[in-house]
Amino acid sequence: MEVTLAKSAGFCFGVKRAVDMVYQESEKPQKVYTLGPIIHNEQVVADLEAKGVRVLKEDLSDLREGEEATVIIRSHGISKQLYEALEKKGVTIVDATCPFVSKIHRIVQEQHQAGHQIVIVGNENHPEVEGINGWCDHAATVIGTLDQAEKCTLDASRKVCIVSQTTFNYKKFKDIVDIFLKKSYDINVMNTICNATEERQTEASVIAGASEAMIVIGGKHSSNTRKLYEICSQECPNTHFIQTLDDLDLNAFRSIRSVGITAGASTPNTIIKEVQSYVRSEQ
Repeated sequence: MEVTLAKSAGFCFGVKRAVDMVYQESEKPQKVYTLGPIIHNEQVVADLEAKGVRVLKEDLSDLREGEEATVIIRSHGISKQLYEALEKKGVTIVDATCPFVSKIHRIVQEQHQAGHQIVIVGNENHPEVEGINGWCDHAATVIGTLDQAEKCTLDASRKVCIVSQTTFNYKKFKDIVDIFLKKSYDINVMNTICNATEERQTEASVIAGASEAMIVIGGKHSSNTRKLYEICSQECPNTHFIQTLDDLDLNAFRSIRSVGITAGASTPNTIIKEVQSYVRSEQ
């Protein structure tokens, strides 16, 4: 059996940076919280919990007034209002927001202040999108499907700025933008999908198209991993979405000659290597 592992599989720059920052803070004596799970990976969150790092709810209800603690903002980022609420609590803030996400915050804030309409292409319930919307007073229109784009009506007298969730499907983003361009609005399109996401999705598509079976590894709540699964499934119907090796049924690969493996941006390298080694050992 030929096993092909995607070179782009696993932690992206922003996630690795955030996780490293949490582990560094966990070595210090002060109480450490992450504002929401640092990444969508249960194994990493559990390991950090064992080191005393606690997950804080976004309503900050678990944070006592005047408590001496460090609160780490995850790579997804947060809204301006939530950041200010944290500052009022008097805690030490460690901002692990991915620089690519921070750039989007600055864009939508500036464009909104200039009076322009903001369109965010992404999943409206994803924490990154919620955070981005919070930098334009939650006034953005969030579009996640082609149907929503077709039905969307904006104020033709105002300029429109379109940005994207960093992990959104690149092809779908272009298709949604094309729909808005046909509506004849005065549009400024900012492709804010990070390069790592584009490369990961493109590589996954190529590997899936050349494989008889495909394995996509990542957390069940990971948006970017689900998009990888969708992309791979289009190229290879025999695509399997797993979180860890325990979810893998090797019986499904008994007569397979070629298997591709990729993983979401929140998947630790240890899990990827474990799956790769196990598949190879069962040849």
